[in-house]
Amino acid sequence: MTNRRKFVQSLGLMTSAFSASSLFQQAHAADFNKMLETKQHLSPAQLAEDEDFWAFVQQGYTTSPNIINLNNGGVSPSPRIVQEAVERYNKLSNEGPSYFMWRVLDQGREPLREKLAELAGCDKEEIAINRNATEALNTVIFGIDFKAGDEIIGTKQDYPNMINAWRQRALRDGIVYTQLSFDFPIENDAQIVDAFEKAITPKTKLLHVTHIINWVGQIMPVAKICAMAKKHGIEVLVDGAHTFGLLDFKIPDLGCDYFGTSLHKFLSAPIGSGMLWIKKDKIEKIWPLVCNDKPRGTDIRKFETLGTRSFPIEQGIGEAINFHNAIGSKRKEERIRYLKNYWTTQVKDVPGVKIHTSFKSAYSCAIAGVSIDGMTIAELDSALFTKYKIHTVGIVWENISCVRVTPHVYTRLKDLDKMVHAIKELAAQAKAKKS
Repeated sequence: MTNRRKFVQSLGLMTSAFSASSLFQQAHAADFNKMLETKQHLSPAQLAEDEDFWAFVQQGYTTSPNIINLNNGGVSPSPRIVQEAVERYNKLSNEGPSYFMWRVLDQGREPLREKLAELAGCDKEEIAINRNATEALNTVIFGIDFKAGDEIIGTKQDYPNMINAWRQRALRDGIVYTQLSFDFPIENDAQIVDAFEKAITPKTKLLHVTHIINWVGQIMPVAKICAMAKKHGIEVLVDGAHTFGLLDFKIPDLGCDYFGTSLHKFLSAPIGSGMLWIKKDKIEKIWPLVCNDKPRGTDIRKFETLGTRSFPIEQGIGEAINFHNAIGSKRKEERIRYLKNYWTTQVKDVPGVKIHTSFKSAYSCAIAGVSIDGMTIAELDSALFTKYKIHTVGIVWENISCVRVTPHVYTRLKDLDKMVHAIKELAAQAKAKKS
């Protein structure tokens, strides 16, 4: 019995990714600290070009050497310690699911909530943990009370799941869903803010704003849009799927009312993890997407009534936060922006090549779109993979037509060199074919 009690107590320690026994503390903490001590004299922008440091970071990932993955905008791989955490707790769960999940691992959600809130710069009572940005944003889209005639303004360049959610509400409830359209890249905040403001009518209740346009990587002036909306008494819902864990910011500083994100993108958390932030005084009025016994309550946890969930994934989020914090938000942002600029600047002047993304730091970071005259987007996407084993994604959406390329902290310069070589070679072939 004594051994049994000690065993259960040790399991309690294991539930916290933020304890002294976390996988990150065991595997990386000392080495990270030692490495960063030698780099203290470097600014984040300078460290972005320090290949010794990033080679050290790259060792924490297990990505396949047979594929150059440049579609991290879709979903990013997790570091090894995150994968091991999920595997460890999945095995534990299956030793006695209802006991280990509900009585042991479930206790790890509150420390996780605190750490997510710390990273987001907000009150922990404003954070709900769920499965992805679609679930987070749909919670607000379907949970906020609107009546027939109420207007929501978004854009044609928003994510399809969000567009379809608003269209569904329009069909069901008779709300008016208005979409603006932008030709990106745009390097003028006022142009974007003014477009939203001019579209506002007396019936406008909410603006739906995508923080980074997932198709081409345009960073939207969210704080300025929110400040403008506040003057008109209008709420703002922000789709932050591609910014949390990438850009160095705090959610409350945006000035929005609601924010949803996927954690399995640039935070490198386990696949199928997300987060919802709702300004504290707004929680009560939002209905949960899934039933809860207090649907009009003020407890943010009412949005987590999902039934049986993956507790191992939640524990893995904690280790992803540890890995992210060790790098540092600003260092990470600057490195990924450097990688984007590294390859785009080398091909932007190649005849026939077009970059569909701004080169200015205020308007882009990780994602960039590229196209080649004489090749369809499908042909370019296919050629990059079949000839060079470079995995990207072809984008044909509204007025956007390009191949999206998205590196991450584990991306090596030599792999981007292959990307540059591939673009130059394909552009030359396309030009020769036309002539």
